[in-house]
Amino acid sequence: MKKSALHAYARLIVRAGGNVRKGQEVMVFAQLDQPAFVYMMVEECYKAGASKVMVEWDYQPLTKLHVRHRSLNVLSKVEPWEEAKWAHRVKTLPVSIYLISEDPDGLAGVNPSKHAKGHQARLQVIKPYRDEMENKYQWCIAAVPGKAWAKKIFPDLHVSKAVEKLWEAILFTCRVGNDSMKAWEEHDRDLQSRCQYLNGLGLDSLHYTSSNGTDLTVGLIPQARFMAAGEYSLQGIYFNANMPTEEVFISPMRGKAEGIVYATKPLSYQGQLIENFSITFQDGKVTKVKAEKNENLLKEMIGMDEGAAMLGECAFVPYDSPIRETGLLFYNTLFDENAASHLALGRGFSNCLKDYGNYTTAEAREMGINDSLIHVDFMIGNEDLSIVGITHEGEKVQIFKYGNWAF
Repeated sequence: MKKSALHAYARLIVRAGGNVRKGQEVMVFAQLDQPAFVYMMVEECYKAGASKVMVEWDYQPLTKLHVRHRSLNVLSKVEPWEEAKWAHRVKTLPVSIYLISEDPDGLAGVNPSKHAKGHQARLQVIKPYRDEMENKYQWCIAAVPGKAWAKKIFPDLHVSKAVEKLWEAILFTCRVGNDSMKAWEEHDRDLQSRCQYLNGLGLDSLHYTSSNGTDLTVGLIPQARFMAAGEYSLQGIYFNANMPTEEVFISPMRGKAEGIVYATKPLSYQGQLIENFSITFQDGKVTKVKAEKNENLLKEMIGMDEGAAMLGECAFVPYDSPIRETGLLFYNTLFDENAASHLALGRGFSNCLKDYGNYTTAEAREMGINDSLIHVDFMIGNEDLSIVGITHEGEKVQIFKYGNWAF
């Protein structure tokens, strides 16, 4: 891959994604797969005026080793020095950039129950710090190729060629080209215009149907608004949380979901794939799940806490999105969620509320924003998905028809 294209991508993540400003601290979280690219991005952060950039590395095989050999008590513990790091983040609100490259099957073979319980216990300690930071800082999730991930997508190619092809797909879907910033701004404007239309409808609920059996109705919060692409932190800084992104999304009313929905793509969760699954809701809560592969892992996820069995997000993505048109199944939520309309179980977004800065986290929860330790997207879009919005007056408005925007 040409260095000029990689530099353009690094610049896009820093400038349009995290929108690093002069004097800010930055934290970069990455696997060990692309150290040269991480160097480029750190350099771009300093060019943007960052006062300090810190990189935290992770390595899936070590995680697998830890889960296998540590006791559940040790896996569950958050050390005092780790809490001190979180306290520092609350105080300094660093821009957080997450570079994902994990092997979709990288944690296959670990004890899913042990891993989930340890993760759950740690999240309970970390959650108050995350709640304190919510909406106050910039963050961006982007991707770089890992060898195992690339081979999962392109199994017939030599690993070096597979990595090169994955680089091409990532740069294409993130609109990296001659003028990446301009292309991103135009895409952002298109998504924002769709939000404006939807927010003017006064929707009370959404009804999803598909020939695969999906028939689900989801209630909406009266004060909620549709959002897309970029958003403002409470510090007044505009940033893009996901690269790539094709979605328009909203957080639904906690406890208002009825019916069944069928996933249309595998879900990569904790380094394992959950495949061919359906989820049934009653009174807003998951009452039944079925999966051909890793059904128990899906049940563990939904059992993380009370909110994990309720919806936190409804996102619209057209079937003819550039990501789906690549013809690739990425086995990665960042990409696959932007190739198909999706739902998310778990935590909702309080900034989906109008004038969200005027509400405390507790008040946002009271208004209907779901709370949970998790937020996990799963894909439901296909070529015949229909989404109908029902207004407060009972009028029906076609939002999606044959998998694409109806307006």
